[in-house]
Amino acid sequence: MSTNLDQILLKAKDIEVGFPIIEGFVHAVRGVSFDIIQGKTLALVGESGSGKSVTARALMGMLSERAVVGKNALVEFSGEQLIGLPEERLQKIRGSAISMIFQEPMTSLNPLYTVGSQIMESILAHQKMPKKEARLSALRLLQEVRIPRPEARLDQYPHQLSGGQRQRVMIALAIANEPKLLIADEPTTALDVTIQAQILRLIKDLQAKYGMSVLLITHDLNVVRKTSEHICVMRNGKIVERGLTEEVFTNPKHPYTKHLIQSEPKGTPPPLQGEPPTSLQGDKVRVVFKIRHGSFFKRKTEDLVAVNDVSIKVRQSESVGVVGESGSGKTTLGLALIRLISSQGGEILFGDRRIDNVERKDLRDLRTSVQVVFQDPFSSLNPRMIVRQIVAEGLVVNNIGNSDADRDEMVRIALKDVQMDPDVMDRFPHEFSGGQRQRIAIARAMVMKPKFVLLDEPTSALDLSIQAQIIDLLKDLRDKHKLSYLFISHDLKVIKALCHNVLVMQHGNVVEAGPTDQVLVKPQKEYTKALVNAAFEVVSDQPQSASQSFN
Repeated sequence: MSTNLDQILLKAKDIEVGFPIIEGFVHAVRGVSFDIIQGKTLALVGESGSGKSVTARALMGMLSERAVVGKNALVEFSGEQLIGLPEERLQKIRGSAISMIFQEPMTSLNPLYTVGSQIMESILAHQKMPKKEARLSALRLLQEVRIPRPEARLDQYPHQLSGGQRQRVMIALAIANEPKLLIADEPTTALDVTIQAQILRLIKDLQAKYGMSVLLITHDLNVVRKTSEHICVMRNGKIVERGLTEEVFTNPKHPYTKHLIQSEPKGTPPPLQGEPPTSLQGDKVRVVFKIRHGSFFKRKTEDLVAVNDVSIKVRQSESVGVVGESGSGKTTLGLALIRLISSQGGEILFGDRRIDNVERKDLRDLRTSVQVVFQDPFSSLNPRMIVRQIVAEGLVVNNIGNSDADRDEMVRIALKDVQMDPDVMDRFPHEFSGGQRQRIAIARAMVMKPKFVLLDEPTSALDLSIQAQIIDLLKDLRDKHKLSYLFISHDLKVIKALCHNVLVMQHGNVVEAGPTDQVLVKPQKEYTKALVNAAFEVVSDQPQSASQSFN
């Protein structure tokens, strides 16, 4: 329970939520109870499907009509019982006393209305004032969330803003009516590490200014440790551990909590033996895109330099990481090196063979030696094909194997290689979890017996424990088959655990490069320092007292 010095803003008790399905009934939340203290941050932590977001929606009365809420559930906010309130009263509370920031702002913001009109709508729904005054308030809010050129942004549409700017607009909407409680549902998941740090700092600053309480929903333990005073760990709809954040991190009691903390990427790759041969090398690689803009009659074309004279070498059994913010040129560089897009300068060698000046139709043999694993396994796997067909597709296209039976055997070996039961060969992608789908995507690459694999954010869409499993799998496959990896990621912890060397990119240029344990431990450039500080700094801004506790 809270001490007498703590003022409870919201008390949740015995929250139970279920959903009827054809096969019966799914219990999404099971007897969840917690207190949110005035001016403090409580983090709900857990993997996908643990019940975090359903719990938050239950607090705000925003569950779907199918949802069944337990009869004993209690949500008391500022002394008022929310469950069972008429919708009209709940609407007055939502957006004013309680506000919510959602994970993906592009799906929450209306693409047909300007940023300013959407903020004004939120203000006018809860406050009586002239439209001119509401517009001034909207401008003030954009200034407060530190959006550059706020006057211009007022009349822009969501698609004209960057991901970080859209999230700032969502925060402006959330604080428009100075709420007592801010619910932030995965507010930084889709953002670069430096933008994540900015958004978290902004929320903390606004919390201090307005005296808000914050309910932070996330699976990112680094974010939790930076920003929250209290933590509840959820699994299978239940809270399995709770306490002061720092105490839970330093001395976790529940096996699941220990598992989550231990799942964070750790360690470094083993040193390379001797001087391995070069697998792939780029020398002053340059990629330029033609950008057309203007009206039909005044069409202009400009050159956008996406990759600017970048040099890189990846040796046999080596993993080289490429990091940087969105738009830095990471993926463009990777695709150019394996000739999926064309380069306009420099040389690219695969082994001893120059490939940048070879026609694509003459690169068939390269396609078997070079493979790609993408970020989102669900979108990269054909939903109409079974696993057998997905993994064997490259074999069929390249006429590898003497018969279907031969190819089936190759598929079985590849599935075993990624630690999956070959019996899954006749199932469809939607029947698997995210981690299993990523293993299938890796098996599709491994069945070709490649020498070089481009890994483009292969773990970013996965929960922490699944991410750890995939990293361990990639390490094992690299060592077993002497693979070369080019690993593109914004997660510096993953890079540190997996990669021997790293390139840091900004605006198409390499700003720093070298051994990972040097670049990420003692960065020399300010941009690299900002990335490293955002990724590895875990000290909370507010010291916690051991005497504080909560229910």
